[in-house]
Amino acid sequence: MTAVTFDTLKFVKTLEAAGVSAPQAEAFASAVRDSHTSAELATKSDMRELKSEMRELELRMTIKLGAMMVGAIGVVAAMVKLL
Repeated sequence: MTAVTFDTLKFVKTLEAAGVSAPQAEAFASAVRDSHTSAELATKSDMRELKSEMRELELRMTIKLGAMMVGAIGVVAAMVKLL
């Protein structure tokens, strides 16, 4: 996961220019900074890794399903021979 770059000084100056008081602007900046530091964001690399893991899982599931089908067909064939 990656951290988000956040310019608190620029944020405070922008709010002050819009008429927000300095203490309020600083409180807003602090709240936004804290929310960004606690957030876990996925990067493109994370998404590529996840897609790769999903492909591997899909392959394993397909193989298991195929093995179950072969087993089931074998059981049915054996039952047909017995009857």
